[in-house]
Amino acid sequence: MQVSRRQFFKICAGGMAGTTAAALGFAPSMALAETRSYKLLRAQETRNTCTYCSVGCGLLMYSMGDGAKNAKASIFHIEGDPDHPVNRGALCPKGAGLIDYVNSASRLKYPEYRAPGSDKWQRISWDDAFTRIAKLMKADRDANFQQTSESGVTVNRWLTTGLLAASASSNENGLLTQKFSRALGMLAVDNQARV
Repeated sequence: MQVSRRQFFKICAGGMAGTTAAALGFAPSMALAETRSYKLLRAQETRNTCTYCSVGCGLLMYSMGDGAKNAKASIFHIEGDPDHPVNRGALCPKGAGLIDYVNSASRLKYPEYRAPGSDKWQRISWDDAFTRIAKLMKADRDANFQQTSESGVTVNRWLTTGLLAASASSNENGLLTQKFSRALGMLAVDNQARV
């Protein structure tokens, strides 16, 4: 098909006129597609830190609920935080799959306790868990705290219990964790970033 320059401009002008008429509403309403609303438009954005490894990547978590009092919002989207200095919005495959971890049916959400000799776990409250941990730590410290060494030098140490700190903590949290563990006399203090 041979098209002259003049015919080409007529075809283009006719197409532009038709497109403009359609955009102004002169097209059948059935032919116009409805635009979808942005899925994060009404969501609440929460910043957090990835829990998988010692890198400490920043996350943006989006949740939505009905806004009723005492109603929990559910997380439906997680992505990397572009303003975070560590990952600048990028996530590894584990971090990118965090939504499956958060919404997993087998995810442990509450403290559980298994009595000695028992084969069943029972759910306990957070207060009971913290009280039990504190009592066991105190009993172990009272039984094994060393004030002096064999040569009589003051050492004030507690060697039977250690602390594994979180790697994604801030410097301030790391300092407080170090001061807490050293105040108790612990020498075995390590960080998950090194493990």
